[in-house]
Amino acid sequence: MPGGVSSPVRAFRAVGGDPIFISSGAGPELVDVDGRRYLDLVSAYGPLILGHAHPAVVSAISQQAEKGTSYGAPTEAETDLVESLLEHLPSMDMARLVSSGTEATMSAIRVARGATGRDVVVKFAGGYHGHQDYLLAEAGSGVATLGIPGSAGVPDAFAALTAVLPYNDLAAVQHFFAERGDLVAAVIVEPVAGNMGVVPGRADFLGGLRALTTRHGSVLVFDEVITGFRLGLGGAQARYGITPDMTCLGKVIGGGLPLAAYGGRRDLMSMVAPEGPVYQAGTLSGNPLATAAGLATLRVLLEEDPYPELEAAAAALVKVLQEGARSSGIELTVNSVGSMLTPFFNPGPVTDYASAGASDGAAYARLFHRLLELGVYTPPSQFESWFISLPLARTGMERLFERVSGAFAAV
Repeated sequence: MPGGVSSPVRAFRAVGGDPIFISSGAGPELVDVDGRRYLDLVSAYGPLILGHAHPAVVSAISQQAEKGTSYGAPTEAETDLVESLLEHLPSMDMARLVSSGTEATMSAIRVARGATGRDVVVKFAGGYHGHQDYLLAEAGSGVATLGIPGSAGVPDAFAALTAVLPYNDLAAVQHFFAERGDLVAAVIVEPVAGNMGVVPGRADFLGGLRALTTRHGSVLVFDEVITGFRLGLGGAQARYGITPDMTCLGKVIGGGLPLAAYGGRRDLMSMVAPEGPVYQAGTLSGNPLATAAGLATLRVLLEEDPYPELEAAAAALVKVLQEGARSSGIELTVNSVGSMLTPFFNPGPVTDYASAGASDGAAYARLFHRLLELGVYTPPSQFESWFISLPLARTGMERLFERVSGAFAAV
């Protein structure tokens, strides 16, 4: 496999050394093939809000597997899952299940272009919306980690249809719309950026995007693949009180299995085949195992309402990181929203891709390896989010605090 991995960030290129290979996970912990145990702050990059092998999720998957793994036909569980999504995200009148966040964002953009008859898409530097051709320009996540400006193999003509503007800079967006607003099919944005590290969108920025897109007849797409059901049942849009035209979801809604969704206003989603002319399909879309895992996860979130616990645990970890850096004389800025956080080796503030990119990646790599030695698994990149899972919040924080406090001497 290229780099020995199935996804680039896993290769440890940004931090050096060889990746660890995992044999199992339970609750807040991972176990590697050599039997070493790690408190997990990666959470599969966000989906595992309930931790590894949660009994309700395992049971749901096992029961479904006994009845079959895929049918190529509609199931009741698909409808149940979509109804749950629509209940908690009122901005969506209809939704379609797919298998990955990349599919969700690609499909939402296609709908926006089909509905508006326009071609230009506005995205923001550092925003990662999957690996489709026209959204890789100045993307975060693995693209930022590996220092790649975009990707080879993407035709210039595709990139020319994408305008990349600075995140949290409403004036730049206003200027662009003043000149080319009538050409814009969609603005796609992470309301809380999670792929340049955690960088929250400012209220005036997100509100300004809503006003501009409404005025110019463009489609506002919230990429909540990370934040959906991670920051609360209503995602970032409920947290900030802003209603997008379309929403992309993933990660948590699949309970750790490959599942995502896109949805929005009825007039937009009615453009999707077979009701309309915008084509999108997938053999494994709405896969029974994935919908079972997703439904089980959402039921636990509804029953237990763990969000206050998760947020309190994240806030406590922020303080431990800040104190550890301060006691070692290190400049550190920690951004956090809900149960997501990122420590930037940077005096701050970190508000966009440029300020995130000014962080000391070598210092982050030293912290990463020291934490790994101490039994804590964090993302092997300065530009990824750390995630708190529920079992970590309930049973692992004291051990985590002790290990994090002792790691800064190595930095």
